[in-house]
Amino acid sequence: MNKTMTNVLVSALLAVAPAFAAAPAGYDAKYAADRAEIEDLQARYIFALDWQDADAYASTFTEDGVLDWAGGIAKGREAIRAEVRGMRASFAKKEAGDAPRRPARLRHLTTNAVLKIDGDHATHVAYWFELDNDGRDRWPYVGGYGHYEDELRRVNGHWLYTKRKIFNEVMDSRAAGPQNPAR
Repeated sequence: MNKTMTNVLVSALLAVAPAFAAAPAGYDAKYAADRAEIEDLQARYIFALDWQDADAYASTFTEDGVLDWAGGIAKGREAIRAEVRGMRASFAKKEAGDAPRRPARLRHLTTNAVLKIDGDHATHVAYWFELDNDGRDRWPYVGGYGHYEDELRRVNGHWLYTKRKIFNEVMDSRAAGPQNPAR
């Protein structure tokens, strides 16, 4: 490429660069930073859940946070921590029964996150699904799916869940209603 063509190409790219750098209508750099932190929170929550790490899981909630899930409603970080310890005990019992085979695992994934931020408060809705491999051959399958409806608050500069309600389409009592939760 000769020098003239290079200059033309660079000039053209510089002319359109502001269009690519601008945030979509209604969003700004602050929104992008908040969204990134909330997505990181979601990922840390999922890893803590899948490894039944009670302390890491509880740390994703405010001190007075609420977890509304298939096992009931846990209020406060200590109660949430206790729920995960109970999960861990249940998994340990199942693992012992599976010995000497390698333990079965769960992995949760999330997608389609919709986030609304208003100052130090936010709402978050996302789909989740669970992969299991607890069959004889340890072959994976989708064991459950649903969505989260979350309320978040910025505490000491960091986003945390104040309330997480987990809908589970495998369970009649936890299935979503007819309304779009992302509106």
